Amino acid sequence: MTEDFEAVLERRLRPGATTPLAVGFSGGGDSLALLRLALAWAVARGRPVLALTVDHGLNPASAGWTADALAKARALGADARALRWTGDKPSTGVPAAARAARHALLAAAAREAGARVLLLGHTADDRLEAARMRAEGSTTSDPRSWGPSPAWPEGRGVFVLRPLLDARRQALRDWLSEQGETWLEDPANDDLRFARARARAALAREDAVVASEARVSAPTVAFEGEHALRLPRAASAVQVAAACLCAAGTTTPPRGERLERLVSRLRSGETFTATLAGARIVADEAGALFVREAGEGGRSGLSPLVLAAGETGVWDGRYEVTASDAPTTIRPLGGLASRLPADESQALKAFAASVRPVLPAAVDALGGVSSPILAGDGTIRARVLIRERFEAATGLIDQEPAT
Repeated sequence: MTEDFEAVLERRLRPGATTPLAVGFSGGGDSLALLRLALAWAVARGRPVLALTVDHGLNPASAGWTADALAKARALGADARALRWTGDKPSTGVPAAARAARHALLAAAAREAGARVLLLGHTADDRLEAARMRAEGSTTSDPRSWGPSPAWPEGRGVFVLRPLLDARRQALRDWLSEQGETWLEDPANDDLRFARARARAALAREDAVVASEARVSAPTVAFEGEHALRLPRAASAVQVAAACLCAAGTTTPPRGERLERLVSRLRSGETFTATLAGARIVADEAGALFVREAGEGGRSGLSPLVLAAGETGVWDGRYEVTASDAPTTIRPLGGLASRLPADESQALKAFAASVRPVLPAAVDALGGVSSPILAGDGTIRARVLIRERFEAATGLIDQEPAT
């Protein structure tokens, strides 16, 4: 087990890195095994380990569980932080909402600590449970051994690594028992109101066989600039879905019949313009261009972002913007281009017509307009996230990036 674990980390993590490794730690058996193995690997290489524990606030005992998890992590030698899911909880869909909140909290905390990789303790049993849930009508996907954080924009630049994905849950518990360890058993795992608990109970009565995780080769993709994505017409459905997601800055990729229909039209050679999941797709002889849909009549969802002096935020899921020493509001450039300074108006001509209205514009307190993309030495800085996010989503980044 130790050799397999170390081989995964050696494959994915950057040699010589000294930034922290973040570990999602609940105090349960899977995450305890993960933390112990991660600490043994990291200490030998001089890397700190940060254990992150999420208190969902869904059980009256959760505060005590969180305190115990923090104490355990620190006793093992890790730094530890508690993260809390606050605010109103939904009356339905609680597991999905809790999962989304957990990913967002973990990703934000990892970024704040300077960690580029978050380790999670999913096992082969989690893949079996996901398959069982799909057979019962769920849309739950298999956990991947490596990929970008699913939280956006909190998870920008953070990758999730699941180094125990080929290990069985019982084998991990047997190993922990040999070490004299005990762990928390979450009662929600036995609550048959939830689909995962039902899948776990059903699998416990079966002799399940674990298939190896499918290996996907890195795709061949041609890019066009920073603000739009161009794919060949033969792009896979995964690439097309990711291009829609990243070009539009949205959080949910397209699936199902609408995605299948778009892929079919692309492969047919048809020249067309379409929209899907917030993206505008222009297909011609050169391939398919994916850009943010500008929308009409307020349909675009291009909401303004208000930044305090010096504050950094993400506008429209596509641009990370840092304000100057004065408050500013980030809006779409559409409708504001005529108010740009002369040099920025000239620079705008180099952009495709479909891109121009969805570029960010900064509006100051006096109504002055400037675009951080067009201003050569502007004090408001912007980083384009589109291509970076696409490369992460499609496996073009398959190891821990440099800080």
